[in-house]
Amino acid sequence: MIVLESAVEFRAHCETLRQEGPLGLVPTMGFLHAGHVSLIDQARAQSRHVAVTIFVNPAQFGPREDLSRYPRDLQGDLAKCQAAGVAVAFAPTSNETLYPPGFQTYVEPGPLAAPLEGERRPGHFRGVCTVVAKLFTLSRADAAFFGEKDFQQLRVVQQMTTDLDLGTQIVPCPIVRESDGLAMSSRNAYLSADERKRAVSLSRGIGIAQALYATSERRPSFLIGAAMEPMRMADLRIDYVALADPNTLLPPETPQGNSRLLLAAFCGATRLIDNAPLEP
Repeated sequence: MIVLESAVEFRAHCETLRQEGPLGLVPTMGFLHAGHVSLIDQARAQSRHVAVTIFVNPAQFGPREDLSRYPRDLQGDLAKCQAAGVAVAFAPTSNETLYPPGFQTYVEPGPLAAPLEGERRPGHFRGVCTVVAKLFTLSRADAAFFGEKDFQQLRVVQQMTTDLDLGTQIVPCPIVRESDGLAMSSRNAYLSADERKRAVSLSRGIGIAQALYATSERRPSFLIGAAMEPMRMADLRIDYVALADPNTLLPPETPQGNSRLLLAAFCGATRLIDNAPLEP
């Protein structure tokens, strides 16, 4: 595995790899866990070579968010990439690698980025789209692999890639969960032992809503209330619980068909998100 910090060198190396066959890309912010490794595994299954990017993107953090304390473990990340069969890891150590002095061009997403996370985190998806577009342009990857845990991000990136004709296939990958149901996330490292126990209430709420939906319950307010109850009992501060059309991320126009349940809540000082499909 080759580790590169230079954008120019990363572009050149990806061009060489693409000559040997399809290149898969796994963009990350580091502090890799089993969920990230599952993305790498899926990329390896569909690609000749895999590139992983490790970059805590400052453009997607708000002024009062956790950029400065976001967990980092570059050596551990590189070891996981090596073990998973990654061909090249792009790990800039300076923000100026991707945002050089004088940088002023950003990708502004559309309506998919407006509700939910977009409403709570203004500018977040602008930062996501900008860095992802840059990584796609540098790597010219045939496919990029994104986890469904950040479902709105996945949909926003899919739309951007289509709208801008970036030529990279976006491959959604299933959420990876701990044995008790908690969705894997780098921010789980913030949780105390007590908070870790209470955080499971997000996935418990999802499970209750899914069970109700499977028995033909379709009232959005009832499903949302049922999902919120375990979170309230665990003393989480709920940011939102929403039922959305998986394509538009707006409230479903009809109660029939598939929907997506999306949740965000604070467990202590840590903000967690989760989601799952609701299917008949």
